[in-house]
Amino acid sequence: MKLQWLLVFCAGVTAPPLQAQEDPIQHDAEFYILQAQHAEQWAQDDTAVDDALAAFRDGNNGQPPNIVSVLIDDMGFGDMGIPELNAVRGYETPNINDFSDQAMRMVRMYTEPSCTPTRVAQMTGRLPVRMGMGDTTVDIAGFGLPENEVTLAEILKQAGYATSHVGKWHMGDIAESWAMNQGFDYAQHAIHQQGQLTIFNDDAIKEQVSVAIRDYDDKYTLDGWFRPDSAAMMTVIEGETGGPIREIRMETGERWNAAKYDEMNQGFQDKTMEELDRLASGEDPFFLQYWPMIPLDNTRAGRSGPESVNGGLYVDKMQLLDQWLGDLFARLEELGLTENTVVVVMGDNGHFTKYAPQSGFTPLIYAGGKGDTTEGGIRVDAFIRWPGMIEADGLLNSIIHVSDLYTTLSRFAGADQYIPRDRLVDGVDQSAALLFTDESKSRRDHVIVYSVNKPEAVVKDQLKLKLPGPGESAILAKFFDLYRDTREEYSVSTEVGAWGGQEFARILGRHMARKEKFPDTAPAYGVPYEGIENIRPETQQAVEAFMIKRASPQK
Repeated sequence: MKLQWLLVFCAGVTAPPLQAQEDPIQHDAEFYILQAQHAEQWAQDDTAVDDALAAFRDGNNGQPPNIVSVLIDDMGFGDMGIPELNAVRGYETPNINDFSDQAMRMVRMYTEPSCTPTRVAQMTGRLPVRMGMGDTTVDIAGFGLPENEVTLAEILKQAGYATSHVGKWHMGDIAESWAMNQGFDYAQHAIHQQGQLTIFNDDAIKEQVSVAIRDYDDKYTLDGWFRPDSAAMMTVIEGETGGPIREIRMETGERWNAAKYDEMNQGFQDKTMEELDRLASGEDPFFLQYWPMIPLDNTRAGRSGPESVNGGLYVDKMQLLDQWLGDLFARLEELGLTENTVVVVMGDNGHFTKYAPQSGFTPLIYAGGKGDTTEGGIRVDAFIRWPGMIEADGLLNSIIHVSDLYTTLSRFAGADQYIPRDRLVDGVDQSAALLFTDESKSRRDHVIVYSVNKPEAVVKDQLKLKLPGPGESAILAKFFDLYRDTREEYSVSTEVGAWGGQEFARILGRHMARKEKFPDTAPAYGVPYEGIENIRPETQQAVEAFMIKRASPQK
């Protein structure tokens, strides 16, 4: 078996045929390097996983588990689940800490460096660079997630799940990219993100959170389209699959401010609780996604709620979110859903260090934050709870990438047969490692770290290579031992480079060669907000201005 795999790789990095499935999921090259060494054990593990999942269904009236996904914005590693580190910060998250005692901590959960790419990776199981979604936009952009991407919601829906999404989305401002058009039966979400909603709003401008937007005498300003107007942009939309889509809680001429932001966030929490009740009353298993927009909250205007010793703008709102999640966990228990529901709670990337220290958050164990490819930008707190199936208060120190949730949750749901076979899927199935708390059963030992569309680092085992830039000598490339040097300050280039340099180059080479068979494509482009029934006149004007700018001569 192993010799067969090695011969295939000697011939080139094409996907070898799997013996157990006629049409295998197509993975990146390193998956097959590991499979060549562990194929027999993986086959045994697959059988054990199948048996465990079948036993669960037998005890759950023949149904797979419900799935609840909570993805929290800009939370670095160590900010949730550890009371001692809460104390260091001067705040408390008792509900999340209690949840972490009931869950397994995925210690080496890697995300992408910022909001959009992480959410794309979780939803599609693919690196966002593969469909041109590696960047994070703030205002009107006219592009988004293509409709031909197959989301986790679409996979679960094919397996009979009811699907619902509430909160942040941030994968495009064109219709085909929105959650209700990407597999969710119902969705209520903001189109854009907190740049519009808490940084550009009128109160933030008055407080100098945003500089040079509307806080100056504009008598010398000629370009009235240069600065964003958060109140003119589309805010929150709501709709069902195939039905009308409407903007909610925003009227013509109304200005967006801190009070509107608070109203929106409370609305997301209330709707999540309503959706949980509605889904629980149905006969189908359900997938409920709650992606809050707090703790990001950049103004002092009208602030209320729990206060902390820290007093940071984000930290205090994190305590509010902890209360809200406590309500969610309690409601799951009241409805009798705790035992048959997989719950994932995690951050989407590191801290928004641009707003430190007033946010109250700064990097703890790892260096860097949002937008960085250092560990502080891409290592997050991540917990998964499934009572009786996944070890409570456990630790899994194997590398997991956010895209692995796509394949793993599909497997838990008995829906992995719906994962597409006509494209490369980066997420690997980590079911065996999670169900049996066994590091040796992981199917990933590396991560290619991208910044937008450029690979900037490669992680393999405990080693990390910072890729040299154009014109930089590869001899001087920096290696870090992440167990010894969590902050990536002490390069061990000479010691590792002598034997590891070429191996890392081959990892990246195989990754790039695989793209010849599965090339990266572009995102979808279109007219922003098209298809929303009640578009406001000021929003329509903002779209027209954007379209004129997009059509202006480029050469």
